[in-house]
Amino acid sequence: MAGEYQKVTGQTAAELAAIVGESYVVFNDADRLEPYSHDEIPDRRWAHMPEALVRPGCAEEIAQIMRLANRLMIPVTPRGAGSGLSGGAVPIHGGIVLLFDRMNKIVDIDRGNLTITVEPGVITNEINEVLRDDGLFYAGYPMSLETCTIGGNVAENAGGGKAVKYGVTGRYVIGLHVVTPTGEMVELGGKRVKDVTGYDLIHLLVGSEGTLGIITQITLRLMPLPRASVDLLVLFTSAEDAVAAMPAIMTGGVIPTAVEFMDRASVHAACEYLNETIPYDQAGAMLLITVDGGSEDHVQRDYEAVGEKCLSAGAIEVYVADNHTTSERVWKVRRNIGEAFNLVSRNQSGEDIVVPPASIAKMVAKLLDLSARYGVMIPCFGHAGDGNLHARIVMNPSWTASRWNETLPKMLKELYSLTAELGGRISGEHGIGHKRKAYMPLVVSENYINMLRSIKRSLDPNNVLNPGKIFDL
Repeated sequence: MAGEYQKVTGQTAAELAAIVGESYVVFNDADRLEPYSHDEIPDRRWAHMPEALVRPGCAEEIAQIMRLANRLMIPVTPRGAGSGLSGGAVPIHGGIVLLFDRMNKIVDIDRGNLTITVEPGVITNEINEVLRDDGLFYAGYPMSLETCTIGGNVAENAGGGKAVKYGVTGRYVIGLHVVTPTGEMVELGGKRVKDVTGYDLIHLLVGSEGTLGIITQITLRLMPLPRASVDLLVLFTSAEDAVAAMPAIMTGGVIPTAVEFMDRASVHAACEYLNETIPYDQAGAMLLITVDGGSEDHVQRDYEAVGEKCLSAGAIEVYVADNHTTSERVWKVRRNIGEAFNLVSRNQSGEDIVVPPASIAKMVAKLLDLSARYGVMIPCFGHAGDGNLHARIVMNPSWTASRWNETLPKMLKELYSLTAELGGRISGEHGIGHKRKAYMPLVVSENYINMLRSIKRSLDPNNVLNPGKIFDL
């Protein structure tokens, strides 16, 4: 299909400038285009340069751009903050990158209907900042909420630490304005709580990784802001003990907001990186558990019950973080695992596997075995409460780059096959993009992929919107 695409020419750039304004088009400037050739994947082999960057200011401009792209057969790649980890916003066929930094307005806060309507370029963290004084919050909570945009979160159906109790992004999306791949503007849903008028197209678009439509406005459901929250940092002797404690925690009568798992390698790397004085040397693994609720007394009863469950399950220590300073301290350990391993090697592959929650213990055991057999570090951390583990394969420092490049695909194929054996999938929240698409047949049937292809062809007959992602046509 790539051979049928046309290049962006000077004439095309002039037509784009006529739509959005000359100052909002970058063309024929490699230095300014390079930042949009990649996302947060460290390996630049997944990068590809765009031919033009366009910064639209409204839905009508996007519709005009898509009509132009179809007429000239130029691929278009939507991009939020570029904080993804799947190559989903990488323009692998060149063409145009659409950047939404100008479309960053909060359109409406409807306190009566408990909704907020925003443009896709709004930084996710800003949503809760503007809602705080109203005692409301948006419960979709990606880990990178201070950098990612809400449009990217919706496109990926992003998850995060609070998904155990609150679920992922898609649970809160009740309305979308969308520009189709062929340049029509469509409104889906709205502020209604219930609506079965036709197909559920909202949740077809949510998580479609920018391949089926360009989101230009989002209406989100809001919830009352919890009045109290406490974090527990729980130390275990081994990863096996930590994951074995999960059933007791999850079925003990309290629904935690978050249950994060960190294995020994992750704990030690992050604590050393942060110069943390928590006595982590004795810990073979940690759980970071959050409990929130409507009152301090209620939360205290809940976190004490959870702490007792952990101690009964073999925890060697439970630290209570009951204020902002101490909570930030323990969450810093979890958030900085990736940065810590970047110091070990830039050659690494961050994976995002997900299995049924009851299979977490078996998955961790398989990862330990895989690590030993290949002689590489595979630190494991993530959202254990919902079965989503981030396994980061880190190159053995003694290896050459060629050995790494030759061995990594074999490790990934085995990792994904082991995941599939437990009823798992190859991404829980980061998406498929073009980094993982070759491995889709390991976890889903060809009939399933053909259904996806049929939907894509129907909505995007020229395959100009974010082509080459998730699957090949």
